[in-house]
Amino acid sequence: MAPLLARVGTARAEDFTRLVTPESGGRESAVLVLLGEQAETGPDVLILQRAATLRTHAGQPAFPGGAADPEDADARATALREANEEVDLDPGSVTVLAELPKLWIPVSDFVVTPVLAWWHAPHPVRPCEPAEVAHVARLPIAELVDPVNRVRVRHPSGWVGPAFAVRGMLVWGFTAGVLSTLLDLGGWSRPWEPGRLVDLPPTGATPAPSAGTDEVDETPVR
Repeated sequence: MAPLLARVGTARAEDFTRLVTPESGGRESAVLVLLGEQAETGPDVLILQRAATLRTHAGQPAFPGGAADPEDADARATALREANEEVDLDPGSVTVLAELPKLWIPVSDFVVTPVLAWWHAPHPVRPCEPAEVAHVARLPIAELVDPVNRVRVRHPSGWVGPAFAVRGMLVWGFTAGVLSTLLDLGGWSRPWEPGRLVDLPPTGATPAPSAGTDEVDETPVR
């Protein structure tokens, strides 16, 4: 964790995306990038899979999170509240480590603050609302960085970006972009050949991704 925390402290939005976050406007939101560890599989990250029946982002893996409420004190409060509402995460089991730079998602005009945290007291989690969250998983970092599980995806719009195929989940878009950069910042990434290309199904519920994965040849931080 030490190399990651040292580099996250000086990370810029440009390290995650080529999109420029607007100085004003956009709906404030936050996601929780929750790292933990299990004896059997080592360090991991908490990822949920959205329900296939949602009107937007249907079936897509994501970090817990969502739009800020007026009562939220800051991005940390938003991320923890959303994680509690979505997967029954106890905020008291989490140690917030850092807030990452704000990233803009043009398709929804959300300005997202990823909140990096450590799960110091892990406990069982579950989808609180099956109509919104279909599945919750702790994906091992060792499997995410395995070159066999690194792929690229092609969106019907023509956009191409990095992805992870792990434990039945295809993690792509904004979430994969943030994960990819964090793995590089932590020095955890392993060399992989971006030759395997997976086509995403043409569906109106699958908007084109943006922050963190907006270019085919985007060079990750090393």
